[in-house]
Amino acid sequence: MNSSTAQARVIVDELVGNGVRHAVLCPGSRNAPLSFALHQAEQKGLLTLHVRIDERSAGFLALGLAKTGTPAVVTCTSGTAVANLHPAVIEAQLTGVPLIALTADRPVDLYRTGASQTINQYDVLGLPTLHLPEAADEPTTRSLICRAIATPGPTHVNVPFRPPLTPDDSSWPSSDRTPWTATDRTFTVETRPSDLPPRTLVLLGDDHPDRLRGASELGWPVIAEPTAPGGLRHGSLLLNAGLPAHLQPDAVLVVGRVTLSRGQQALLRQTKIVHAVGDQAKWPDVQFTASRASTWLPEPAELDGEWAQAWQSTVKNVSVAVDELLDAEPWPTGLHVARDLTQAMPSGSLLFVGSSNPIRDVDHVGERRPDITVHANRGAAGIDGSVSTAVGLAVTHQGPSYALMGDLTFLHDINGLLADHRPDLTIVVLNDDGGGIFSLLEQGAPEYGGSFERIFGTPHGTDLAALCAGYRIPHSTMDGQEEFRSALARPEGLRVVEVQAKRHGLRTLHQSLKSTVSTIFAR
Repeated sequence: MNSSTAQARVIVDELVGNGVRHAVLCPGSRNAPLSFALHQAEQKGLLTLHVRIDERSAGFLALGLAKTGTPAVVTCTSGTAVANLHPAVIEAQLTGVPLIALTADRPVDLYRTGASQTINQYDVLGLPTLHLPEAADEPTTRSLICRAIATPGPTHVNVPFRPPLTPDDSSWPSSDRTPWTATDRTFTVETRPSDLPPRTLVLLGDDHPDRLRGASELGWPVIAEPTAPGGLRHGSLLLNAGLPAHLQPDAVLVVGRVTLSRGQQALLRQTKIVHAVGDQAKWPDVQFTASRASTWLPEPAELDGEWAQAWQSTVKNVSVAVDELLDAEPWPTGLHVARDLTQAMPSGSLLFVGSSNPIRDVDHVGERRPDITVHANRGAAGIDGSVSTAVGLAVTHQGPSYALMGDLTFLHDINGLLADHRPDLTIVVLNDDGGGIFSLLEQGAPEYGGSFERIFGTPHGTDLAALCAGYRIPHSTMDGQEEFRSALARPEGLRVVEVQAKRHGLRTLHQSLKSTVSTIFAR
């Protein structure tokens, strides 16, 4: 057996022994040894292989596969193919997802010689690269793969291969499918008594699920972003409207990165005691307001039950008023779709929410349900790779899966529809023909109307139905609320549900939401 084939088979066998069950492959020449080895492992029933032609989409597919905490692999050839994995690796790094970028390389003696498809791949993905020696012996290869698996978050494993790159036999390494070096990836949550005051408000952002779950159960009122468990419905709306005196906290406990609401940041600036919880030297503190930081959760010494009840009552009143406001508005807007989707999904569903307006719409008006799981790419909060991430999550989810995203997000990763494994996933696309989120920002003010459409609105006029037909993906357009809700029955296969909306009036609608909450406060 030639050395490249032998090393590739040992790499794949050790990945399987460490629990890897999904690998994403982008075809190439230099990674041919890995391609053959992964296919052989799939034929043996050791893992599921996903094949993609676009490295950027492949990286985000692997990100989705790994989001639940089980490492997943994406592999590609040398050269610029490696650089196209960078966006997914950035997202994985900021959110601690165990994504393994397994890249093939030319032998180092070909660096700086003008050899084709050869770049310096050392640390090219912004991570310390684990370089496997060329034709390394089996113990070295297995040990280094275990080290990569044990590294928190994403890892980059770079392997130089020398021809021949094709197999000359069909043998497979003899192993007992256990790790060469056993490591413990368990995440533990510690709580300690604290002196935080009875009127403490908890803000939950993007963080490890166990830590978020522990923080949501401390007993204080909780405002959670959609990807965090629990939380009061419309919590961000309350903060954006400016809390009245009787709801103001004496302290704020921040767990995870809170990034969706300017009201959150305003609250942190005006609160004297801010306790941030995060990993060592990585506590969340965008406003530089943290007065305390820890790696553990503070337990309340006592709770103010009357204050907590005031929060509950206010949220109940706001919920009624917001629903009445939306019911009086013509359907659809992004807010309507977010509310209807989160209410109509079957129990046990998974929801992936794209960045920009959809995640904020869900945050503002979405139903808070303990029987559904919500994911989003909130590390770098980009719109890239959303279709692929949603597909990866759906592949591993035991139940119906949904995704909500805008038209630009959908178009940005249209190649994500090139799926060889098509899970039961309904992708809901809110198509307002451009960048709706900019309508709500400073550049969306009336005084900038002369330039807005050209440089921010960017209408594209794309026929999404025709695009989906080209990818042989079922597509339907929803014209009414009841039709839309009916379309959310348990999905079968990969399909796209499009809801067409208008961007004009969006800014006014959001201002009405804020005014509605302020009116509740004034009662």
